[in-house]
Amino acid sequence: MNTHVTLPAVFIGALAIVVAQQTPPQPIAPSAPAAPNPDIYYQLGPDSLPRDGVPRGDVRGPYTLPSQAYPGTQHTYWVYVPAQYDPAIAASLMILNDGQAFKNMEGDVRAPNVLDNLIYRREIPVMLAVFINPGRTPEQPEPTPQEWGDRTTNRPTEYNTLDDKYARVIVDELMPALNKDYNISKDPERRGIGGASSGAIAAFTVAWERPNEFHKVLSIVGSFTNLRGGHAYTDIVRKSEKKPIRIFMQDGRNDNRGVGRDGRYDETRDWFLQNVRLMQALTEKGYDVNYAWGIGRHGQKQGGAIFPDMMRWLWRDHPVSTDVNDSVERGFNKPAEKKSPGQ
Repeated sequence: MNTHVTLPAVFIGALAIVVAQQTPPQPIAPSAPAAPNPDIYYQLGPDSLPRDGVPRGDVRGPYTLPSQAYPGTQHTYWVYVPAQYDPAIAASLMILNDGQAFKNMEGDVRAPNVLDNLIYRREIPVMLAVFINPGRTPEQPEPTPQEWGDRTTNRPTEYNTLDDKYARVIVDELMPALNKDYNISKDPERRGIGGASSGAIAAFTVAWERPNEFHKVLSIVGSFTNLRGGHAYTDIVRKSEKKPIRIFMQDGRNDNRGVGRDGRYDETRDWFLQNVRLMQALTEKGYDVNYAWGIGRHGQKQGGAIFPDMMRWLWRDHPVSTDVNDSVERGFNKPAEKKSPGQ
């Protein structure tokens, strides 16, 4: 026999209040505005494209670098050598993580073009650039412009973890290999490192762990979020002694904003919020910081469009001559003279 019991309305209402008090409501983040796609407003300018009369640098490689920091893995890298490089003169250095994306001549950055143009006009110093990919085992595929390796390589571990292992790859493994073939300045003021997304937080970690080696950091949509604790950098910066780091940060208001598939919001996974928080901490601490907050999504569209300006700002302190009679300084930076054998 079924017995149906009707509870008084007052009791039901009281029970609902108790349940509501015991289970705090979880915030539901609003969805992003509808189309148009904000990234369409960021386009490459003339500094990112080949220019007539501008000497072209040489991108050499790929080379393979076995890793001791991550046993069983290897890193693929390429070296950009500007036309103005003279082995007798120490060059500056810029390292770019996720190298395959930054050197992609059909991509959003096209760094070799930018370096060609800016070096030729003396807007940045003569510098070598290294495009290095995340580590992988010999059996794993090389990252591509379409697949950066998050699911197929060691990228998440190397780039997002707050430890010194990736700094060891750069300083203890890559630098000795480079120094065998090139004359690179040992002054950390003349060394920079950058990247996009997880590659950007990896760049910051290298400079943070080895400030005696790298002083300049370029960050495009940096993943200073809780992928592997990266959101902690804001508090770490505030509690730590200031380090000699200069950084240019870029992010967009429509980057990944920490909204899960169920609509729940997690501020530790909000890329834009965490980039702003880190910028504020660095500024409060007295760091040399520049930043550009746009409207774009997670990617390199805005970062690529302003990459020339980011490089100019990061390298603005390279030596210049103010001598009005210095005709070399007032002219374009021409290719280094080829020396005959034996000279």
